[in-house]
Amino acid sequence: MATASNKRFMQDEERRNADHVSFLKYRKYRWLWIAVLLSIISVLGYWLIDQEPRPNGGTWYGYTLGTIGLLLIVWLSLLGVRKRKISEGTWSLKAWTSAHIYLGLALIVVGTLHTGFQIGWNVHTLAYVLMLLVIITGIYGVVVYAKLPKALSANRKEMTRADMLDELAVIDRQLDSAAQPLGRAQCDLVIGALGQDVFYGGAFGRLTGAYPGCKTARALSRMPGTGTEAEQKVSELLTKRADQLGQIRRHLRNKALLEVWLFIHIPATIALLAALLAHVVSVFYYW
Repeated sequence: MATASNKRFMQDEERRNADHVSFLKYRKYRWLWIAVLLSIISVLGYWLIDQEPRPNGGTWYGYTLGTIGLLLIVWLSLLGVRKRKISEGTWSLKAWTSAHIYLGLALIVVGTLHTGFQIGWNVHTLAYVLMLLVIITGIYGVVVYAKLPKALSANRKEMTRADMLDELAVIDRQLDSAAQPLGRAQCDLVIGALGQDVFYGGAFGRLTGAYPGCKTARALSRMPGTGTEAEQKVSELLTKRADQLGQIRRHLRNKALLEVWLFIHIPATIALLAALLAHVVSVFYYW
């Protein structure tokens, strides 16, 4: 009984330790080494084959690499399906994601050698270019998911998006009341700032964090911070409003940078599968 209990404890401890390991480091970089090995074997095979013309997509070695590449692409594209199932062990989501990344990078070597460095205006090259696009957007996704969640969490300061908007609404009510004693021109600046849509920047503003037409910044720049008591109060509230808008906009930017790559990666993957189908059909049609 003690032995079984100890074994179960060790398994639970190992599982807890594995939960804290990044998918990039899964099982001591197991899939990285597999990907490196696959790349080395592919390069050595291409280099050691003594034939003219050199191996390309129409040779037996090209067909071999093409088959490997095709199977890898189809399998890697199933990650989205795999995410909908929860399991542990060898083929946990973390293991699958690690394999997805490193084997996806190995596809650069396998796919390039499959082409035999023969590029042209045809469906074969289209499939190759789409493959590279999918891999490049995938690399971007790995980078942003490794860095941006921490920035997103730090910026939120334990506040939800709704909390940020509620805080802005409180400042706006205070600002509306404090601006009552001001002159017409200054009141118009405050009204313009309060009336501007928080999300007015659109996709460009969210991705770049640039809001050149910000009326809050404009009002703040024209409001004397050392004038009357009312002007000083409004200036302080405009500063708080600008800071709160900055937090909201940083949140939107981090979220946009986390999500935007999927709008390219997923459609490009679908296009790649379609181009691969056309590539395979045309190859066997003219064989």
